[in-house]
Amino acid sequence: MATTTSSTSDLATLLRQVDPRRRRTDLLMRVVITGAFALAMVPLVSVAWTVVAHGVERFDAYFLTHSMRGVYGGVDAGGIYHAIVGTVEITALAALISVPIGLLTAIYLVEYGRGPLARAVTFFVDVMTGIPSIVAGLFAYALFAVILGPGVRMGVVGSVALSVLMIPVVVRSSEEMLRLVPNELREAALALGVPRWLVVVKVVLRTAVAGIVTGVMIAVARVIGETAPLLITVGVADSINLNLFEGRMMTLPVYVYRQFQQGLIPCSADDTACIATITYDRAWAAALTLILVVMLLNLVARLVTRLFAPKTV
Repeated sequence: MATTTSSTSDLATLLRQVDPRRRRTDLLMRVVITGAFALAMVPLVSVAWTVVAHGVERFDAYFLTHSMRGVYGGVDAGGIYHAIVGTVEITALAALISVPIGLLTAIYLVEYGRGPLARAVTFFVDVMTGIPSIVAGLFAYALFAVILGPGVRMGVVGSVALSVLMIPVVVRSSEEMLRLVPNELREAALALGVPRWLVVVKVVLRTAVAGIVTGVMIAVARVIGETAPLLITVGVADSINLNLFEGRMMTLPVYVYRQFQQGLIPCSADDTACIATITYDRAWAAALTLILVVMLLNLVARLVTRLFAPKTV
């Protein structure tokens, strides 16, 4: 009995011992991983700090609730209300176009897609994921130029351009979430005689809704800062335009680009009301607003994930 107890004690002691070489390797990998994380955070923190430091001075209620109508030169006035309205409307319509198409495509690929057609759809989704944003803008512009004539610029054209960029992201994220749903849930519902389409709606989509919503929010955050396609399709405007189907509109990324493009304002020595750097100040404040909007979208996605994620016991 004593021999058995001694053997057990020796075995436990042996198991608690760690090979020095493995310990050094583990420590080295911890240092490498921590260093890589810190290195990746440097540009992120630097960009965030720079935008906040330059943009917080002009970021106030006036800036958020006024447009650039009637503002010229170095006048200490003007805001981004018209750009916020344009960004929200154009992005919302783009999501309205992209989400049904992307979600239905993902459902087809996961639940029904077999054979050459499914492989072709997967291939073209992969191709669309990598297309430059300027190509999407040119496509939307050419499409509406054929229908309405050359030179047309309005919000709906920008929404179509952004939807071209959103659809592959929605398809890929929704497809991955649908594949994570256990097959046992599908088989159990089918065994009860539930039609296949009802299984998809009531079981598969309800189980994956948190991940799908997160993917949609990521897709929106990916396109909300696009500048090139909106310059081509929507143009610029200084006044508020609420109609997506008529006239040019302003968006936040285009606003930032235009303000930086104008450069310093030439002010005379006796003009104390003129601010030479006013355009740069507006651009930084608009960039800060855009970052806050993207951050808000990510927070909403996390909240939705927490609320609708399947409860585990």
